[in-house]
Amino acid sequence: MKKEVPESSGFASRSTRKAVERKKKKRTRTVFVAVVAVMLVCVLGAGYYVFDLQRQFNSKSNSLSLAFSDADQQARPVKDPDDKSMNVLMLGVDHADDDSDGSAALTGAVEQRSDSMMLVHIPEDRSQIYVMSMVRDMYVDIPGHGQNKLNAAVSLGGVPLLMQTVEGMFDTKIDHVAMVDFEGFKELSTALGGVSVENDLPFTANDTDYFYPKGTVALEGDRALRFVRERKSFSNGDYQRVVNQRKFIASVANKLLSSDTLTNPVKLYDIVDTVSPYLTFDEDFDAATLVGLGMQLKNVDTRNMAMFTMPTAGSSVDAQGQSIELASEQAVDRIGEALRTDTMAEYLKVNPPESE
Repeated sequence: MKKEVPESSGFASRSTRKAVERKKKKRTRTVFVAVVAVMLVCVLGAGYYVFDLQRQFNSKSNSLSLAFSDADQQARPVKDPDDKSMNVLMLGVDHADDDSDGSAALTGAVEQRSDSMMLVHIPEDRSQIYVMSMVRDMYVDIPGHGQNKLNAAVSLGGVPLLMQTVEGMFDTKIDHVAMVDFEGFKELSTALGGVSVENDLPFTANDTDYFYPKGTVALEGDRALRFVRERKSFSNGDYQRVVNQRKFIASVANKLLSSDTLTNPVKLYDIVDTVSPYLTFDEDFDAATLVGLGMQLKNVDTRNMAMFTMPTAGSSVDAQGQSIELASEQAVDRIGEALRTDTMAEYLKVNPPESE
């Protein structure tokens, strides 16, 4: 057992105390050198591994060329060059029943709409991740097409038109777009060995015998897919669906970034290999950019990401008798201001989300 010289002892000579201090310093330096050495070995050893993962991701995932015309590009909001915050439009889409031209990347008008739309704001200091769900039936102005449901923008002009629509709403530049085919939710949950969420409302998914009780539920494969897609079982439809989608995403993030996953090369390769084909990113959002962003966000607690649904002003019907959700002009103005000034934290303090 280690013996220490009591600080209050009057019998330890100065030379004895100096010897003890030198031993402590030497031991501390030795530990420090050992830790640095281990880190260097790990980094050097992981270099090719990380590179190979990035190569695999880039080769298997899909790339989207936004290809705005000069006129459309000039009409987009201008972002302050000194603003290092990031806005990412995240979409959940279903390609299963659409074989039309352009459907794989949604670069133009296609016979489908996006089932899930989220605007992700990452502040300049990378201290938090803000995920705002937007209900797909929100009635908004779609450039060149007049008033319509938000998700109609995809069927009218693909992702570029949806980006223009969202940018026009908030007068804010969107930096990147990321899409996941809903089949990817199923495959990702399976590759992770299942994920768990806290379910608020017990329900049975429409046209299935999948029952999701209140409390902790395990999601994997088709059960995970039906959980994030279900809306007919809820009185508030899309609102509860986007809540469930955010819960699933948060749970996936927690498990994906856990030490059990990150330190398991076989598992990581399996995830990248399985899920990449279901992912689409704009051409400037490649693996290297994602890795760099991930390193910047390494201190964010994914269990406490700020996730909320954009407020609306109630339900109504349009001229064709379709059910719509009215956009809240006040919410649009305040959220736009928070995005432009990178003050989303302050916005949520003043305008806390209603309990969902």
